[in-house]
Amino acid sequence: MALLLTESDVRQLLTMSMALEAVEQAFRDVAQGTFVLHPRRRIHTPNKGFLHYMAAADFVSGYEGLKIYTFAGGALRFLVPLFRWDTGELVALIEADFLGRVRTGAASGVATKFMARPDGRAMALIGTGSQAATQAEAVCAVRPIERVRVYGRKEEKRREFARRLAERLGISVEPVDSPEDAVRGADVVCTITTAAKPVVASSWLAPGVHINAAGSNLAHKCEIDGETVRSAGVIATDSVEQAKIEAGDLIQVFGADAGRWSRVVELAQIVAGHTAGRHDREEITLFKSNGVAIEDVAVGARVYELARERGLGREIPLFENR
Repeated sequence: MALLLTESDVRQLLTMSMALEAVEQAFRDVAQGTFVLHPRRRIHTPNKGFLHYMAAADFVSGYEGLKIYTFAGGALRFLVPLFRWDTGELVALIEADFLGRVRTGAASGVATKFMARPDGRAMALIGTGSQAATQAEAVCAVRPIERVRVYGRKEEKRREFARRLAERLGISVEPVDSPEDAVRGADVVCTITTAAKPVVASSWLAPGVHINAAGSNLAHKCEIDGETVRSAGVIATDSVEQAKIEAGDLIQVFGADAGRWSRVVELAQIVAGHTAGRHDREEITLFKSNGVAIEDVAVGARVYELARERGLGREIPLFENR
């Protein structure tokens, strides 16, 4: 029988430390060729909605699956069906809104661990939406961050967000009046917005800063300006194939020029030690996060196994008459 895990179940089980460990191991497996990834695809629906889907298989852990989600009527609905690749057995159906927030944060956390300067203490966070808090949580888990400056377009919302985040992390979180106020002097910058135009300019960046650009995943949108991309000494992404389809931050600078794209490395190669995440303290480094299915499958598998161990979830009869 398959195990149905609701949002409530996932929230009881999933921690950032678990997600960071799972995502880092997933990228190591990608570098070894034992984790296979298919990039996101979208179906546009007549009501201006979308069906999104992406898939991955981990031949070490034994799991394969996909994340599939819809956008319609202003609402997003996320589901991760998880299978055993050797038998084809469906083992879990996981409601995956919270899972997605945590795994997206974890990807930025892993990138920060391998690309940011180890002594970074100041963080800038651009965005106060549902994905923003886990960006800060993940970065704070891998670096000795002492203060976060946060910007969002709505003053009241960013002040309340900053208050809640300070309680959650136990550090100083200051709401500021502009993206520039947040970014100047930061050691780590995270962007997690739906912006169509850049919210970060290269002239604001301190030497040695690391940037996680995690919001935009459409070719016509970008969060960082072209000069920021051009000035980065190391540019990494979770999937170059997927980046060429939807990473507007890079597409708008590199176009279809294969020579320019050759600058972009996959985070898996950095995590596995095959290439450097940074070369010196003054270098600007950039991680363009698209959000890939290896993260959903890796984290979903950990959640499923822990649910079985703790007796959470509800078994549902599927494929019982075969």
